[in-house]
Amino acid sequence: MDVNVPMHAPRRGRSQQVGAWGWLTRIAALVWAILAAESAVLAAGHDRALHQGVATCAGSTCHGRQEATGPRVRQNEVMTWSDPASLTGAHSRAWKVLMEPRAQAIGRRLGIANVAASPECINCHGDPAPVRGPKFQQSDGVGCEACHGGSVNWLASHASVKASTADNMARGMWAMHNPAVRAGVCLDCHFGSDKPGQFVFHRIMAAGHPRVAFELDLFTSLQSHHDEDADYRAQKGISGGVKTWAVGQAMAVERALSLLPAASAGLTGPDYYFYDCRSCHRTFSDDPAAQLVARSNGWRPIPPGHPVWNDEQMIMLMAAARVAAPDLARSLEGQSRAFHAALGGDRAGALKAAAALKATAGTLARRFAGASFDRAQSFALIEAVLVGNAPAYTDYQGGAQAVMAADTLLNALVAAGQVDRAAALALRPDLDRAYALARDANRWDAPAFRAALGQIAARARALK
Repeated sequence: MDVNVPMHAPRRGRSQQVGAWGWLTRIAALVWAILAAESAVLAAGHDRALHQGVATCAGSTCHGRQEATGPRVRQNEVMTWSDPASLTGAHSRAWKVLMEPRAQAIGRRLGIANVAASPECINCHGDPAPVRGPKFQQSDGVGCEACHGGSVNWLASHASVKASTADNMARGMWAMHNPAVRAGVCLDCHFGSDKPGQFVFHRIMAAGHPRVAFELDLFTSLQSHHDEDADYRAQKGISGGVKTWAVGQAMAVERALSLLPAASAGLTGPDYYFYDCRSCHRTFSDDPAAQLVARSNGWRPIPPGHPVWNDEQMIMLMAAARVAAPDLARSLEGQSRAFHAALGGDRAGALKAAAALKATAGTLARRFAGASFDRAQSFALIEAVLVGNAPAYTDYQGGAQAVMAADTLLNALVAAGQVDRAAALALRPDLDRAYALARDANRWDAPAFRAALGQIAARARALK
């Protein structure tokens, strides 16, 4: 799949609006540029606690064992994080990626002399900590503290026999067991943030950066450095994959709409990063007999010729709302349609529609975080994603999100002991077929993909 983490596998009003829109967006773009230019010095918004580096976690009595023999945690977490070949080691390799020819070429196109030293790159390909201890190494990439917070106030105490999760959090460790906290941290790099150096502007993508995608539970599974065992459950509780998926989808929508007002690009309005890449990057021909590639999608009332907002998370969120928050589902659907339509008008109308949709997404994130998803709801979510949402999968990015959701939801049923593992494995060929159909955006075949999802749905019903 064409995502930034390997898998196992942007509507303007016309003449009367351009002047006001242009001045406002120029101001916003200027502010954004100033923030980015000062990031190396100020690191505004980043974690201010001192980061001591991976080496402070890597002792053999801590997380640096060669084997998973720890009595409470595996204690080989650093080895798992640093694996040079598997997906679990991707964070440790993030800075090294900047040494590769592709990254160097992107830097040349952007006029960046050294991408491995540029805050615009290393604030996601490394740990953007502004306060660093003597053992901190930028070459560690996305190290322990990039996800767990600067350790200066909790490193020693968290290893105490009497230490509790609440004590650790009170001292500054980030509550990554909480899906909302985890989503907020992961979204900073796996979608973007208003912190310096953590937004992949369209100009960066035009220079060759891969498309950014996000699905919290699946990405968590691929990057897992710990076991959610009995001790973990007793200490922190286990949220489960369905809750983590639903919270992640809601917060991704909320994050995109939060960034919309500031992330602008001159007269063109919102940065094209926000839009579905394939709505512009399509083949075309002057041959009158050539088939149009424009796709009709009743979920979003967009006039012909307007770029399409990347609504992959909105589609998933509507499925989750219909199952777990039906009282909000109709509002969400109406606000989503109103937002798509408003993007073809003036800035004030678009931002008003975005604010309404953002508020509902935030409410859904909180609702999901406090919910307990049972077996019936998990199956209903699978049906909603694969069948109920099928008309929305006219475009590649929504389809890619759908197959990741199917994988996540099925795995969650197995992990919760609600579906036999061997029976679920029988669906693997169908999932792999859908992954293959969503692997290359240039070969996107919506009807074939919908058929593949329908096959997964039919087999999933048999698991009930």
